[in-house]
Amino acid sequence: LTILEIGRKLIQKRHQGRENFAYDQLPLTDRKVFDDIFIKGRTEAVFQFESPGMRRLLKDAKPDRFEDLIALNALYRPGPMDLIPTFVARKHGDEKVEYPHPLVSTMLAETYGIMVYQEQVMQTAQILGGYSLGAADMLRRAMGKKKPEEMAQQREIFRLGAAKNEIDAAKADEIFDLMEKFAGYGFNKSHAAAYALLAYHTAWLKRHYPAEFYCANMSVEMGDTDKLQVLVEDAKSFQMQFELPDVNRGNYRFEPVSNDTIRYSLGAIKGTGEQAILSIVQEREANGNYSSFFDFMRRIDRQRVNKRTIEALIRAGAFDSLQLNRASLLASVDIGLSFAAAQEANANQGGLFDSDEDDTHASHQEPALVHATPWDTRAQLAQEKLAIGFYLSGHLFDAYALEVRQFIHQKIGDLQDSRDQKTIAGIVRDMRWANTARGKMLLVKLDDKSGVVDIAFSASTPQAQIALVKEDELLVLQGACREDRFSGGLRFNAQQVWDLAGARLQFAKYLQVSIQGASTRLPNIAALLREFPPQTITQDDGYSNTKGVPVRLRIQGGDCKGEIDLGAKGRFYPSDAALAAWMLEAESGQAKLVYVE
Repeated sequence: LTILEIGRKLIQKRHQGRENFAYDQLPLTDRKVFDDIFIKGRTEAVFQFESPGMRRLLKDAKPDRFEDLIALNALYRPGPMDLIPTFVARKHGDEKVEYPHPLVSTMLAETYGIMVYQEQVMQTAQILGGYSLGAADMLRRAMGKKKPEEMAQQREIFRLGAAKNEIDAAKADEIFDLMEKFAGYGFNKSHAAAYALLAYHTAWLKRHYPAEFYCANMSVEMGDTDKLQVLVEDAKSFQMQFELPDVNRGNYRFEPVSNDTIRYSLGAIKGTGEQAILSIVQEREANGNYSSFFDFMRRIDRQRVNKRTIEALIRAGAFDSLQLNRASLLASVDIGLSFAAAQEANANQGGLFDSDEDDTHASHQEPALVHATPWDTRAQLAQEKLAIGFYLSGHLFDAYALEVRQFIHQKIGDLQDSRDQKTIAGIVRDMRWANTARGKMLLVKLDDKSGVVDIAFSASTPQAQIALVKEDELLVLQGACREDRFSGGLRFNAQQVWDLAGARLQFAKYLQVSIQGASTRLPNIAALLREFPPQTITQDDGYSNTKGVPVRLRIQGGDCKGEIDLGAKGRFYPSDAALAAWMLEAESGQAKLVYVE
């Protein structure tokens, strides 16, 4: 309800002509809501319909009317779930719809002859057994308690009432048994309908105003980093974009910038807090945008905005509009605090000695930022993750994609259920151990920007391979991808694991090093081979194997060019450090691994 209310206010504020928008004005027959959200199972953050199992059920059932949503909400719980296959089959015409008796066919038509709700059990007793609605409710309660004496008495009452509708005792008993079975399963329809209405309104908001939908959801979930990450990924699958948090534009909550762009919340940055962010926003609104980092430091209320908050804002990129070098900003925080304190002291001193003359004792000259080498992409994303909880401005896989896509063409986002062996690569995240019926398993998520897949490492996975699985590191895997009926998604069962250096050993043909034939400076090959020798790999069974990547010198001289293979003794271990060293020795840094000849 809170999410819907936030969404309503955002719609009224941002969309002309929608100032009086209300959910109770919406028709319950919007085809776009059913076709694009429910039938496709794209119901992340849709009330009551967001679990993996429910999303799988939606794809099977393909609900195309509001009554289906009510029924699925009632069926998706222990007990009634047994009726789901029959409900789906009857809906799609794969199974004949049968009714206990023609007199209740109209009443049971919306659920394809199945008594899904408690009210339907009561109505069956009323229509066929002649019960009053009050007596039917007493029957429902009796069926729930399952007291033999009471049930025998109720069965006789039902027989007598059914006889008046020309239903013989045998058929009456058959219907009574069916009612008793469904009474144990039945869910209150009025409850399910209320839930379905909220679900429909939530899905309508997601389909027609996605920016408002995600802003509302994310504002409510600001304290839950894991949930925020799920919402960000889901939003991106709907082609939504995110602006980084910004001290000159952002606010405490998430805000829609346009129909497909969201400004990230300043309040969702770890280590900030509502009072600190509100004071930053209030100062900006009262006296204009911050013109520089030191202007920000001078103007903020340091009683509410402390050093930890400022550092978190820097890591999250909230000062990028003022200074792109986040490393320099982070190194300058102490100087900035000292500058702000000095400005405050000078202002207070000036109050004691006010005169008509120019104020010569107070200096407003801003200090220089501390010089610091800008973070590379990997370092910047790592710092961003500390502040936000995940990567927002980029993706760690980008640092590897150019090389990895030379030998791995399978994208995680394109994986399908198959017994065929696949090779995939991605960044490790969300590592956890789980105890299963098959023993202890390591479960991780692998993310290559195109998609995310669950990976299972069984207890039989060699420890040497398990040791390679590290948070935020690239991993290359071979295995099979199968549907996971429990989660509703895919699970990749890893059979072979490599880190990037190991994958280079496995897939690279050779290292090509360019040199000039007439050059007086040649690479110190012997030193490089000594420093980065082939690696001896010992498996769990004790078998050892020495592996290294071959080196070829690509010589260019005048009109002649050629390659020299250094042979079996000219192999090396292809770590990042080794590749960097070869590049330093090569002509113009031209040393590269060749994966496809």
